Amino acid sequence: MEFEHKPIMLEECIEFLNIRSNGVYVDGTLGGAGHSSEILKRLGPKGLLIGIDQDENAVKAAQKRLSSIDTKARFMIKHTNFENIREAIEEEKLTFVDGVLLDLGVSSHQLDEGERGFSYQHDAPLDMRMNRNDDFDARTLVNTWSREKLTRIIRDYGEENWASRIAEFIVKSRETRSINTTGELVDIIKAAIPAAARREGPHPAKRTFQAIRIAVNRELEVLENLLEDVADILSPGGRLAIITFHSLEDRIVKRAFQQLSRGCICPKDLPQCVCGIKPKLKIITRKPVQPSENELDQNPRARSAKLRIAEKL
Repeated sequence: MEFEHKPIMLEECIEFLNIRSNGVYVDGTLGGAGHSSEILKRLGPKGLLIGIDQDENAVKAAQKRLSSIDTKARFMIKHTNFENIREAIEEEKLTFVDGVLLDLGVSSHQLDEGERGFSYQHDAPLDMRMNRNDDFDARTLVNTWSREKLTRIIRDYGEENWASRIAEFIVKSRETRSINTTGELVDIIKAAIPAAARREGPHPAKRTFQAIRIAVNRELEVLENLLEDVADILSPGGRLAIITFHSLEDRIVKRAFQQLSRGCICPKDLPQCVCGIKPKLKIITRKPVQPSENELDQNPRARSAKLRIAEKL
């Protein structure tokens, strides 16, 4: 299957990144290179694009797509997690970059490629690893984590009201035999959620699958650890653009932007600052940018997307 990922809010991202033709830009979630292609087209001979993705299929597809673009700018692709962004730019003998883009969504390709185990719509091996070289997968999580731990991630990462009951049914089911496929897990989730509750809202497995995917790939942990690093590697005037797809991610980004733009953390009753912390970022978008109705008509999966932008001081 051809790696496909429709870039979300493409025009908005390009506009807010304020691309300089001789700048250095990092796409930390390269995917099918939809955003990166447009960045690369706007770079001159001294410009550089660094693309990062932990999905090997994405890396191969992006290499092919970017190589087909008529440009004098350079591009480099790194097969790694974007948590290693500092190491990725240091490998190119760089200290600062002029812009960073992060699109935190799961690609259409990953959802539609049943064998990856991301989708509750396809029966496939329980996997959900963004990077297939990692050892830890969804099958290991579902079959080994305690009921308490399962409840916590399904409740916190999936915001699922029936988390405790779903965890209970998972643990009870695996006592008989291991849970190996997405179809088996979907059946367990459906059995755990009362029929009346299943008739309303999204697919009954949606929130649990989201929670397990987040846990398998350490998505929120990586995001939290990354944000201050990114602020440090941006050059003055450089911009950070982040697209989130659920409230957990958006809260992390919003809170980090607020903290990094505030600076001083001294108690208000102190006559002067003693912490020495200076603001690093200026928030460009006080409210997140969301997809236009026209884009939603063409790509319904973009409905929950939110774009936040900050600029290095």
